[in-house]
Amino acid sequence: MRKLTIALILLLSTAALPALADDVAVLDWRRALMETDAAQRSMSDLESRVGSQQQQAQALEQELNQLQQRADSLTDSERQQANQKVAELNRLMGEVMQARQESEQALLQRAEPKLQQAVEQIIARHSIQVLVEPQGVLHAESDLQNVTAEVTEILNSML
Repeated sequence: MRKLTIALILLLSTAALPALADDVAVLDWRRALMETDAAQRSMSDLESRVGSQQQQAQALEQELNQLQQRADSLTDSERQQANQKVAELNRLMGEVMQARQESEQALLQRAEPKLQQAVEQIIARHSIQVLVEPQGVLHAESDLQNVTAEVTEILNSML
């Protein structure tokens, strides 16, 4: 009798596995958010605010690369100028990075409640029991339903 019970449990549990796979989906919420129209506008605004600083930093970096190629033959004055350019490059890069972080943080704060709503809609729409991030999937016998594009679509209507 015990063997029959164990066999029945195994049979029922393997029969339930395909149904469980339909209840599992993958969501790359970062990609969903970054592909929204609002994120694209935010990145465009950021580029217009820090674009000139980025160009200045690239120009300084090129100058410093050229100076580095002839580092052995630099005069003291040229070394001093190079050090000033390094300091300026570091300042510019710091400002650009800070502006980027502030922009991303502002977008995330604005979008977070909307993202939660979009995820809740997708969970209800697809009767999802388990929602995982792509990095969280170690193994899947078949492709899991990916709801990232749908979340992006919902976020575009909300943001």
